[in-house]
Amino acid sequence: MASNRRDLLEIRPVRSADMQQSIDLLNYVFQVTNQDVSEIGQQQMQAWKKPIIEHCDVIGWFSGDQLVSQMVVYPFSVNIHGQPFQMGGVTGVGTYPEYAGLGLMNDLMKKSLTNMKKRGQTISYLFPYSIPYYRKKGWEIISDVITYTVRDTQIPKPYDVPGRIERVEFADKDIRTVYAQFSHKANGAMIRNRLAWEEHFKWERDELTGCVYYDEHDNPTGYMYYKVENETFYVKEMIYNNEEARRGIWNFIGAHFSMVYYVKGKIFTNEPLSFFLEDSEIEEKISPYYMARIVEVDRFLASFPFTSHASGKLAFAISDPLLEWNNGTFVLSFADQKRVTIENGVKADVKTDIQTLVTLLLNYKRASTLKEIGRLEANEETIAYLEAIIPDNKPWFSDYF
Repeated sequence: MASNRRDLLEIRPVRSADMQQSIDLLNYVFQVTNQDVSEIGQQQMQAWKKPIIEHCDVIGWFSGDQLVSQMVVYPFSVNIHGQPFQMGGVTGVGTYPEYAGLGLMNDLMKKSLTNMKKRGQTISYLFPYSIPYYRKKGWEIISDVITYTVRDTQIPKPYDVPGRIERVEFADKDIRTVYAQFSHKANGAMIRNRLAWEEHFKWERDELTGCVYYDEHDNPTGYMYYKVENETFYVKEMIYNNEEARRGIWNFIGAHFSMVYYVKGKIFTNEPLSFFLEDSEIEEKISPYYMARIVEVDRFLASFPFTSHASGKLAFAISDPLLEWNNGTFVLSFADQKRVTIENGVKADVKTDIQTLVTLLLNYKRASTLKEIGRLEANEETIAYLEAIIPDNKPWFSDYF
């Protein structure tokens, strides 16, 4: 019965003419109420969605002309250990409940990942609404978010810094300059193109204020997006390229001492804020944030920036639950010019799955940890070698799409 119903459906690109159906589907799946829509405005909602239809790979299942399931892939780039990689950003995933159980989403994933491969997007990111579900499809956690609350009495006393803070427009060029410098150093970070900036804080942009820290030579070295509401200072994004800028931004937060009882925000690294505060007894909560999966193992390994300790050959036996081209033994040869070959008859030095491979290479978890918890098979010599050739930079990712 289910297969007969599925036979009546067609998979195809979602076009501009289908935009309202796409909005309606996502509103249903993510429980956006009519009140929410009326507050935003239908025209504004369509204006926000238009760039997605125009610039993204949007694929859906249709019953006749009715859109019943869809997936959206953004054309983004990320920095991995100093090397830019094209990334397919998955979002807008949804299926009407009456079409559940037909395997529609599985096919949308395979089709979207195949399209990513054709476009040279060798890695994919997504925000997981179900970690177990996406793990089964080949994605794995690669970053954390730490949510913090600081009481007004715990705000650091003013630091002595030579620079100054200025409040600026949301799209100020100095903010983008600071972020570009930062993202080229931060492993895993989004390299924000025009579309990424347009999507950044899209839903709350009108509520936010931007500020930039300038050093004594008038160079922008840090920025923050924030809002003050209900006697709380909300840090929406804080980026700094040196310690002076961090201190200058906290001075600015402290200048709101008489207006707020709390400072609340998020940081996207494994360094808790409490370590930097004189009164460290603050409230912090760490949670998984984004997941990633490798789309094409051989091309990803060929481009991956291993350290100068890499030499000889290393064979990875990889299993992938969704993409057949990622199943096999991939042999890395570091002699002269690095190359990757598929040699299924070769004995593997490392045995693992596609999920574990991405969290290993992005350095969310080290090889020794992954072996200890049974996610990776290799002898101790190979484990030590992996930890020597994979750069020891913890991943950082703050965007949301």
